[in-house]
This record gives sequence, C-alpha cells and structure tokens, in this order.
Amino acid sequence: MRCLAPRPAGSYLSEPQGSGSCATMELGPLEGRYLELLNSDVDPLHLYHFYDQIDLAAEEEIELCSEPYTDTINCEQFSRLLCDIEGDEETREAYANIAELDQYVFQDSQLEGLSRDIFIEHMGSDDVIGENTEVPAEAAQERQKRPFPDECPADPKHRRLVPPTGSSLNCLNLPAGSIQLVPTLPALPQWLWQISGAGTGVSSVFIYHGKLPPASQASPPRGPAVHSLPRSPERPGSTSPFAPSAAELPTMPEPALTSRTNETEDSVLPTRCQEAPEVSKWPEPVQQLCRSLQDKFQAEPAGPDGIQVEVDLVRAQLERNGSKIQDRELATLDWAERQLARGGLAEVLAAGNPRRPRETQIIAVLGRAGQGKSHWAQAVGRAWACGQLPQYDFVFHVPCRCLDRPGNDFRLCDLLVSSSPPALAADDEVFGHILRRPERVLLILDAFEEVEAQDSLLHGGAGSPGPTEPCSLRELLAGLFQRRLLRGCTLLLTARPRGRLGQSLSKADALYEMTGFSAEQAHAYVVQYFERCGAPEHRERALALLQDRPFLLSHSHSPTVCRAACQLAQALLERGCEARLPCTLTGLYVDLLGPVASDSPPGALVALARLAWELGRRHQSSLQESQFPSAELRTWAVASGLVQPAPGATETELAFSSFLLQCFLGALWLALSSEIKNKELPQYLALTPRKKRPYDNWLEGVPRFLTGLIFQPRARCLGALVGPEAAAVVDRKQKVLARYLKRLQPGTLRARRLLELLHCAHEAEEAGIWQHVVRELPTRLSFLGTRLTPADTHMLARALEAAGRDFSLDLRSTGVDPCGLGSLVGLSRVSSFRANLSDTVGLWESLQQRGETKLLRAAEEKFTLEPFRAQSLKDVEELGHLVRTQRVRRASADEAGGLPAVRDLKKLEFALGPTLGPQAFPKLVKILTAFCSLQHLDLDSLSENKIGDEGVAQLSATLPQLKALETLNLSQNSITDLGACTLAEALPALAGSLLRLSLYNNCICDAGAESLAHVLPRMAALRVLDVQYNKFTAAGAQQLAASLRKCPHVETLAMWTPTIPFGVQEHLQQLDSRISLR
Repeated sequence: MRCLAPRPAGSYLSEPQGSGSCATMELGPLEGRYLELLNSDVDPLHLYHFYDQIDLAAEEEIELCSEPYTDTINCEQFSRLLCDIEGDEETREAYANIAELDQYVFQDSQLEGLSRDIFIEHMGSDDVIGENTEVPAEAAQERQKRPFPDECPADPKHRRLVPPTGSSLNCLNLPAGSIQLVPTLPALPQWLWQISGAGTGVSSVFIYHGKLPPASQASPPRGPAVHSLPRSPERPGSTSPFAPSAAELPTMPEPALTSRTNETEDSVLPTRCQEAPEVSKWPEPVQQLCRSLQDKFQAEPAGPDGIQVEVDLVRAQLERNGSKIQDRELATLDWAERQLARGGLAEVLAAGNPRRPRETQIIAVLGRAGQGKSHWAQAVGRAWACGQLPQYDFVFHVPCRCLDRPGNDFRLCDLLVSSSPPALAADDEVFGHILRRPERVLLILDAFEEVEAQDSLLHGGAGSPGPTEPCSLRELLAGLFQRRLLRGCTLLLTARPRGRLGQSLSKADALYEMTGFSAEQAHAYVVQYFERCGAPEHRERALALLQDRPFLLSHSHSPTVCRAACQLAQALLERGCEARLPCTLTGLYVDLLGPVASDSPPGALVALARLAWELGRRHQSSLQESQFPSAELRTWAVASGLVQPAPGATETELAFSSFLLQCFLGALWLALSSEIKNKELPQYLALTPRKKRPYDNWLEGVPRFLTGLIFQPRARCLGALVGPEAAAVVDRKQKVLARYLKRLQPGTLRARRLLELLHCAHEAEEAGIWQHVVRELPTRLSFLGTRLTPADTHMLARALEAAGRDFSLDLRSTGVDPCGLGSLVGLSRVSSFRANLSDTVGLWESLQQRGETKLLRAAEEKFTLEPFRAQSLKDVEELGHLVRTQRVRRASADEAGGLPAVRDLKKLEFALGPTLGPQAFPKLVKILTAFCSLQHLDLDSLSENKIGDEGVAQLSATLPQLKALETLNLSQNSITDLGACTLAEALPALAGSLLRLSLYNNCICDAGAESLAHVLPRMAALRVLDVQYNKFTAAGAQQLAASLRKCPHVETLAMWTPTIPFGVQEHLQQLDSRISLR
C-alpha cells in the first residue's frame, strides 16, 4: 500500500532553510507570466506529478477535497495560467526548463524513493519516518551518485528505499486504532481512498493500493461535474498544465517525456495500438452515432457495385515538375522499384513515420480517374465497421464533391455531418466526445481533387480557427493539413495527382499510388461480375470476347473500363446474336448508350451532355436535382443509370456513374454544340501547348472521345445516339480537325502528347490520319520519365509495327510492366532499347524460366547501355549485377562474346558526389574490366566525386586492361601528388589509345607535375592534357613546358593555375603556343 501525505493543515509557509521539515509552498493567486511561476517557490513536483495522475476524460473533473485546509488549486488560476502559456513568447523555453527539472528529479537516485510521484513504497508501524528525521551522512553521499541503468532493480519489491530529506514531502506516523475511510470526494476513483485519523495533525491522507493505473485506465468519475483543473495543452491523458507536448519540445531528452523512471512511454501515453474503450460507457448519443456509422458502412451494395477485388497499392513519392520548385507531381518508378503494400489496410494506416502522441497523420492514396479510389475508400469504412480497425472509434467518409460552397460559415462539424446523421454529429455532447479523442478518429476525404481550395494549404496564416468557429473551407482544410485542427487524427486522402495538389501533399506522412487491375485481377473481376449478376453461364464467353479485343484487354487495367466491357458483353450475350466487342473506347460507350438514347425524351441526351461538360469545366462530377432542365430529364437519367445518388451525399445530390462516362458526354456536347466555334475545337485535344488561356484538360478522356465521335462512321456512332439529322452538324468540325491533325509533326511533340496523339488517331479509325502519324514518328523515341500504362504500351507497339522502319526506344523510368516490356522488345521493328537494369535482368530471367529462347536472345541483343551515367549507389549496384549476370551466363552457355550491352559500352559517367562517390567507386572499379570497348571514362561531377588518391590507385591497377580507353576525366577528385605519381606510373599502358587526360581542379603540386612531365613523352596518342587549377608552382610549370617540347603529337596543354605568376605563364605560352591559359 502506498500513501500520499499532504502538508499538515495550517502549514502553508515555507520552512526556513536548514529545518528538517518539508519545504512546501503557498499556492496563492497565480498571476503574471509563466516564467514568474517557474522562478517562484511553488514546488513543481506537487503540482505536476500529483495532478498528472487524475483522469479528467470527458471534461468531468472532481473536487480534490471538501475540507477547508486541503491543498487545492483554484481552476480560474490555472485557466489564467494556460492563457498566459499560449500567448507567451517564452513558452518553449519554459517548457524546456520544466522538462529538465522532470528529467533531473525522476532519473536521479537521490529521489529514487519519490520516483512514483512522491508516493511511499511501504507504510507500517515499524518503518515510519518522522517529519524531522535526520539523514545519515553516508546516505547523503550515496544519493549524489547516479546509478547505471543495470544497477537499478526492475522489481519494485526489491527497490532500495531512500529516506526522504527535509526537502521532500512529509510522511506521518498513523496512530494505533482504527482508520476511518471518509469518502468526501463526489466520485472517488476505485484506486484512491481518503483517510483521516485523530491526532495526526493532518487534514487528509490519500492512499491507494498497487501500481498507479494509467490515465487512460482510470475509472471515470461519477456524479455531477465539478470544474477543476483543465487538461494540459496537447498532451493526452495528462491533467497537468506543466506537461509539455511532444510537438513543442522536439529536442527534449527521451526520458523527460515520461514522469516515471521505471515506466516506458508506451505505458504512460496512449498510442494507436491501445485497446478500444468500452462503447457501453459512452454517452447514449455517442453510441448512436457509432452504430449509425457502422450500419452505413456495413450495408453492402447490391449487384456489381458490391464486387470486392483487392487492388495493389504502391509506395509513391513526389518529384519536382519543371523549373518551379513548388510544383510537384507523382514520380514514375520503374517496375523493380515498386514497393507494394502487402500488409493491406494495417500497413497503409501505419505507413507514416513513428510520431509523437497527438500528432496528425496524413496519408494520401493517389491514382488516375477510374482506378477505384472511391471504392477502396468505402472498403476502408466497411473494414472498420467489421472490427478490423480497432484503433479507431469513428471513421468518417467525406466525399469532397459535397464540400465546395462559398462563404465563411464552414465548421469542422460540417465535415462530420456530411457523412453521418446530422442530428447526431451536430450534437454538442457527441462533438465534444470526438474532439477529446482525436487520435481515435479516421477522417477520409474522398476525391480531394474536386476541392477548389486545395492549393497552398501548408502556407496559411499563423492563426487557425477553432473546432466550433466558422471559417472558409480553405481555412478549415489548412487547419487539418497544418495539424492544428483535430490534432492527432488520421487524415486519409484519395485524389487524382493533378494541379497543385502536390504542394499540399509534400509534408504527408505516406503516399500510395493505386495502379489499377493486373491481368489476374481483371480476370477475377469479370468472373465476379457475372456471378453477382446471376449469369454465370456467360462468364467464359465474356472472357473470350475480351481476349478477342487486345485493345480493350489492355484497357482492362482500369476498373471503370473493365466494368463497361462487362456490361456490354452481358447485353450482347443476352440478345443471343453474334456478339463481338468494339475495338475503341468510343465504340464501347456508343454501344452502351445507344439503347438508352433510343428510349430517351427528345433532346435528353444532349442536355445531359451539356451538364456533364459544364460541370467538368468547373472540376466537378456531381450535380443537384435543381440543375436538371426538367424533372423528366432527371427521372430518365436516374432510371437509365447514367446518374446515381452520390455516395455519402444528400438525397438531392447526384453524380455521374463514372468519370469516363462524364468525359464521353462532355465530348458529345463538344461535337454537337453550335456554341463551340470550329476553329476553337483543336484546343480541346490538348496536343499542342497554348501560352494564352490553355485548356486544363480536367476531363482527360475528352480528346480521345471527341476524335472518335467526329471521325467514326456516322451511322454507327453519332447517328445511333442523336439521329442522322443532328449528327450532320459535325461535317465542318471533321474537316477542321483533320486539317489540324495532318499538320502536326509528331517528332516535335513531347512523349506524353505523342502517346495521346496515337490514341486519338486510333479512336478516329481514319486511315489518312493514322498513316500520317506513324509515318512521321522519329526513329529515336524517348519516353524517359513518362508513365506507360498497358494501353499505352499496346498502342505504341501497334504504331511501331505499322511504321515499317526500325526504331530505338528509351523506356527508362516509365513504370512499364514486364509483359509490356517483353511485347515491345519482341517487335521486329525495334532495333535497340534502353530500360531500367533491374527490369531488364528480371525480363531475361523470366524468359529463361519460361523457355522462350528466341525472345530472350532478342532481348539480350537489343538491350543497350550507351551512354551509362551512374548517379546513385543503386545505379552502380545494378550495373554490377548486370556484369555478374553476364559472367554467369557466359560460363554456363559457353558464350565468348558475353552480353552485347556490356561488351559494347563505350561511355561511362560517374557522378555520385562527395558523399557517395568514395563509397561507390571501389564497386565500380571491380567491374570496369568487363567493359572491353570502353572509350570514355568520365569521373567528373559538378558536386565533385572526391575519389582521392586511394581511388586513383584502384583505378590505376585496372588501366592496363582498358585497351580502348580514349578519354579519362579525373577532374575535381581531390587528387594530390601521391595520386598523380601513381597515375603517371600506370599511364604508359594506355600510350597507344589515350587521347584526352583531364586532371582539372585537383591538389597536384610540383612533385605530381614532375611525374606527369616525365611520362608525357611516352604517351604517343595523347592530344590534350588539362592540369588547370592545381597547386604546382612555376617550377612544375616549367617542367611540363620542357616536356611538352619533346611531344610534337600533343595539341593542347591547359595549365593555368593561380599559384603560377602570370608573367611566367605568359612567357611559357610565348615559348610554346600549345600552352593554353584559358
């Protein structure tokens, strides 16, 4: 049993120094600044550690004692104190001082007896310590030594008790007789009793048995709430105003984050892995909200909407886009660099770096339109409702299409109302419960790209609106992103990586990319679709129809296109006629909408197309019922499935069934509208950049659909949708677009626009346009840094085969999948290609395992590294792996020539910088001898590789085997005389091949210059020697000049250096004009 004894009643003044009694302080009005309190006589142990144990969850506090002389603290005093803390510029310094005090007290052995928050270990009649107990001198000396961690016994039963000094709190001797339990508190916790005894001279004693329970496990008080101490700022589970938040003390020592030496941080501070609290103890409105959210998520959609196919999430990162440092876009990773989230939701939600308590975690899932991000976000809520995410009490799914509205009357509760019953989420008791436990809240912002106020969310003002204060939507989002509002929650975003969204996500804890379906996942989706539609007999036939159209099969990585293909296949198979899917996306949606348009009211499809276009220009995909021109149009659109209730929105809000459908309808409006001038139509293809009023192409599917609708045969395209008379208006537009497309020069377009042009030409199904595009393709096609989807790979392969000439492809940093890479490499019109080394080696190994010898040989012969630039340690390691692969294959297959990529490499650049350069260069030296055709070895870097004399020594040992080396650049590598002498000894091995040698900007002095001068006449093939910006003097320069006279084959000797007098340099140049001083 442990005891906390307050100061005897009536003793509120500090004792004179030297007395043996406890020096406690008076707690008068706490006014002024925070540092005044810090420098006062108030004992921080009494304030900090005693009140830190009381759980004030749900803002229901208890009055510590009702007796008139108990040490209590007025609530208003601490409220004023907290206000001073928030507005004080010296708060951080004050917090640091308190943290140092905490660390000193609770890690020093002299207070080991008080390490449990001034609670005494044992209490008995034989081992009582009086108020005036004297401390032996030996004990005083022993207390001044800080024990090592292994000297402190872990078992509390064996801990040595240190008699408290006169500066510690008083302990009392309880008189013999009965002890009276006086429950004077309104609601006393189960582990705490108040004891009063006659003759003790003490007003009250608090005793508890066993270990002090954590704040999160303390029983909440019962009875009426009594205003007392407020919770400490930004520290969960703590009621002490002296408890600094972890975010405000980034440099605080780790032990100072806890208030007990023998308890870990995890046992004191609540974490995301803690057990969920008992829901039964929540207020009834809170329980109702939780149940309503669970019921909402557990309601599984019927039919194809409920298909669950797990898609791959890949770790992503942002990179700079262009010259603007703030513009960032999703980086394109090679296939071998992908890091899949194989742990599912648990890995995604725990993906951020380990963070301090009450720190908001921001996780973003990005992906192109139609990849299933919203469907996945709803699956997160369903997983929580099924008990798979116990670390969260509430999950709020907020479709961002419902958020945009003008004005400054937006509140945090509006976000919750949009995804829950308004009466419950807006309730003050419910909202207060959520705000007190933000670390147990998961807030999902779905389709975040539809929020117009998404830019510069990390650069808002210093002020942040309160949880209940009205503000604009941008201020509300800025408070969430800057981790000021609902601090401690988990913020999960799903969005298309477009616009300035990258600026707001630059500080996200984790980024993931949703890449869509793989071939196996698309197959599983088709199987589940027909099973849920009640037509499993059509499953195999539908798969055969899809396999018969390679173009649609390549687009099946998009869940939206895969579902549209299933819908059309189902309709064709139910008719019983000879079924065949179309070969374009335009034909796919024309066949889907044709039957619907035939039963529509007059002009209904065109009116809906106009709505789709207008919403797309505003970056929106949802519309209100009032936006429909007529109720008849709305009824028809809903009944036909073109629009449907928006998930999570109000009943009056509708959304298009898919983003691609909205793009198709927008293109239909452009094709039929007389409001769009013919000469303005080419800008909507977004193929050529415009400096003035550029088209933002938010509806990114419009260019392909627009080309298909205008150029495909009218009878089976526009005529099937709106009738032949209405379709006649596109004749003039067709001529304008045809002239524009045939004037384009594909060789001048960037890679992304070139791919879009190929897709548009395919959708047009017009022979003249397709032939013009493939005929003008450049022979060297570089897609470096441009993402290649399976559909892009299929279209590129079709264009290369139709061109009728050989091409060289650069496929580095394209993210092309192994299947697509193999299909491109196997083309007869591809003479050479470059790709990521790991992806290429993986392709070779896959082909070898499958026994495709012919394709394997073609992939090896066409692969090239020329020129290879090593810019990271990964590049050097992959190059070494390629060399080892060559050696293994040559030894097993008895191939004397080796891999052509290694055998024919002529130029190798090494630019890793001063940090990684010295580490990676030894690995490069070990494989240099494998490049028997190497002619150019460039070890210069703008940031200086600094391989030093040691690196030069390693290189010199391999120079005799580099018989074809013509250029050796060792500039800016911190080479001294030692390295220059070592290099001079090895240079004669290259006397017949080396043409250029550069030692620019090194540390070579006269001794090194003399060594180079001696070897210079022996270098018969040398034409240029650059030794500028070194440290040799006039003596070294004269030796080089004298040696130059013996070398008529040398054309240039560049040796200007600031250590040589200018007059000497001019004189040497006058003697030999081959000496360059530039």
